[in-house]
This record gives sequence, structure tokens and C-alpha cells, in this order.
Amino acid sequence: MINLSNRNISNISMAVVRRLPKYHRYLQELLEKEIYRISSKELSKLIGFTASQIRQDLNCFGGFGQQGYGYNVEELYQEIEKILGLNRTYKMIIVGAGNLGQAVANYTNFEKSGYELLALFDINPRLIGMKIRDIPFRDVDELGEFTNENEIDIVVISTPREFAQGIVDKLNKDNVKGIWNFAPTDIKVPEHIIVENVHLSESLYTLSYLLNEKHLEVDK
Repeated sequence: MINLSNRNISNISMAVVRRLPKYHRYLQELLEKEIYRISSKELSKLIGFTASQIRQDLNCFGGFGQQGYGYNVEELYQEIEKILGLNRTYKMIIVGAGNLGQAVANYTNFEKSGYELLALFDINPRLIGMKIRDIPFRDVDELGEFTNENEIDIVVISTPREFAQGIVDKLNKDNVKGIWNFAPTDIKVPEHIIVENVHLSESLYTLSYLLNEKHLEVDK
């Protein structure tokens, strides 16, 4: 087992961190297939990273596996789960209960990973008082009071861009630890709040770029 308390978080690049969920997903699939041992070369073929890259990534957290044996899949899965913090429970709310907000609320895999959705907030009076999977819709005007009374780990913002900063300003920011921001704009928060921006258009435009590059190669 790896002693996670010994690692220096500041020395781990975000590129490595962003690869960890992919390792976690593939290891889970291996366990579902009852595969309990795998080499870095075999893992490389599955994931698409080089075997060297996999070893380098895992060494950032103290190293895993044994030479000549490979990786114990279950142990590696559990350790990456700890590194990702998935052995904890997170209280979460969603602000903006349109199509995107409701899609996030309906994604039950989040609950299986320890994310407890407490409420959805919106300005639409027709939604207030209704429920989705037994989770209540609340008026966005109650947002400040709700975050004042509850220690909220994650606020999901899925509003139009013009409302995003206003939502942040309504929060009791002392009680909020992180924001998962789907609004296509950058928001200003206190230093203690961690923001993860998910700009869907940027991802789509990246795909568009790659398709265009492929098109240009064909035309040469």
C-alpha cells in the first residue's frame, strides 16, 4: 500500500491528475471482468497511454506494482480511488435546473461515487416544489440561506453565462469548498474555493480542430 500522506501534491502536474479518472475507469472495468493482475504493457494497450507514461504517472504517488508481476488491479483501483478522494462523501447542489442541470441530477453514478445531491435551485416558479429522484427543486433566492445552513462541498453551476457570477455572489462562500462550473464564462471566487470549469464549446471546438486537420491532410 502507498502512504498518501508522504506525497508532495504541489509537485504533481494537472496533466497527471486529469489522467487518473481514466485509470480508475479502466481498472473498474477490469475488476468487473474478474481480471486481478495486469502489466503496464497490457494496461497500455487498453488505455492508450504508453507503458512508460503509466509507470511515470503512478510513480508520482509513490509507485505501484512489482517487477515481473505487474499490478494488483484491485489494490491499484483502491489506491487511485483514495487519491481521487472517492472514499469520501461530498454534499452537492445544482444551480440551474434546465436540461443540463437535470441531466447531471439524473446521473446516478455520481451517488455511487459518494456525491450526495441535496437540492436543485432555479428561477422558474413552475419547478419550485417539484422533485427529481426525490431531490427537491428550490427557489434560487433561498441559495444564500441554504449554503449558510449547510456545509456544501460542491456547487454545480449550469446557468446561462450572464447569471453565473451572480450565483457565486449569492453563496455563503465560507461554507462552499468547490464549484463545478458549466457556465461558459470565468467566475471570480475567494482563494479557498476550487473551481473546475467545464466549457462544453471548448471541447467541441477541439474536436472540430482535429476533424479539420484530418480533412486538410486528406486534401493534400
